[in-house]
Amino acid sequence: MTQGQVEVSATDLGGAACRKLALQSAAAGARGLDVATLGVSVAVYGGYALLTWYFRELPLCIAAPLCAVWLTWYGSLQHETIHGHPTPSRRLNAWLGFPPLSLWIPYRIYRATHLQHHRHRGRYLTELDHDPETFYSPPGTLSKAGAVRSALYRANCTLAGRLLFGPAVAVFRFWRSEAAQLIAGDRRRRIIWLRHALAAALVLVWAAEICRIPVLVYVMLIVYPSISLTQLRSFAEHRADAEASRRTTAVEANPVWGLIFLNNNLHIAHHVHPKLAWHQLPRVWRQMRASAVGSGLVFRGGYGEVIRAYGFRPVISVEHPSDHHR
Repeated sequence: MTQGQVEVSATDLGGAACRKLALQSAAAGARGLDVATLGVSVAVYGGYALLTWYFRELPLCIAAPLCAVWLTWYGSLQHETIHGHPTPSRRLNAWLGFPPLSLWIPYRIYRATHLQHHRHRGRYLTELDHDPETFYSPPGTLSKAGAVRSALYRANCTLAGRLLFGPAVAVFRFWRSEAAQLIAGDRRRRIIWLRHALAAALVLVWAAEICRIPVLVYVMLIVYPSISLTQLRSFAEHRADAEASRRTTAVEANPVWGLIFLNNNLHIAHHVHPKLAWHQLPRVWRQMRASAVGSGLVFRGGYGEVIRAYGFRPVISVEHPSDHHR
C-alpha cells in the first residue's frame, strides 16, 4: 500500500457527528456500566475457564489454537479496561484487567505505557523518546549489531518475522528494560512485579495443576501464539512520518477479527477518540472513512491485504528515521 498525499488530521476525521458521539460516550460512562464490554468480560473469563478445564478432552490441534485466540481476546479486553470500560470506576476496571492470563506483562505497567502511547493526541507517535510502544530502534542499532541480530531486527519488520519472532523480541526487550529498573532500585516496580508474579503463579496453578496443561504447552502453544495474533493487529498500525497525523493506519477487517480485536483494528478512529468503547468505533469509522481512505492510510482489503503487501517485505525500517521527528 502506498501512502497518498491527503493529510488526515483529528479535526478532519473527527467531524461533528463523531465529536457528538464522543461526548455521548463520556456521559454514558459517567452514568453507569458499559453492558456490552461487561458481557465481553464475562465471555472472556468464562470461556477461558471452560477451554482450559476441558483442554485435555479436545485434540491439541484444536484446544491450543482456541485458547490462543481467547487470550488474544482477553488482551483486547485489557485494552478496553485501560481506556475506562466497562465501569465508571478506574479501580474496578483495573481489577477486571489485572489477572495475568498471558503471564508476561504486569497490568499496571501495561496501563501506564499504553496511556503514554496516547498522550498529546498522537503528536509523538513512533518517536523513541516518547512512545513506549514504538517498533523502531534507535539510529545506529544495525551498525552495532552482529549479523544474527541484524537479520532478526530486519525480519521483525516483515509480517512473517513479526509473527514468528516478534513475541520473543517484545518480551525480551520489555523484560530487559524492567530488569534494569528493578536492579536500579525502583521499589514501586518491585511491588508491582511481586504482585504480578504471585498472580501469574496462580494462573499456572490453575492451568498446570488443576487443568493438567503442561507449562511448556501453555507458554509455547497458547501464550506465544496469542502474542503473535496481537502483533498481527498492531503490525501496520503506526509508521514514522513527518506529519504526526499520518502516523496511524486502519485495517478494515471482517467481523470475526473485529470482535477478537474489539475493533482496535480501526486504529485511526481509536486514536482520534480513545475514550470510545469498542462497539462505538464502527459508527465513528463510518463517519470518517471517506477522508481516511483518500489518505492512503487504510487497508481496505483487511489482513489479507496486509499479508500480501508485507508478508516478506518490511513495513517499516529497523531504525527510526530521525528526520521525521517534529
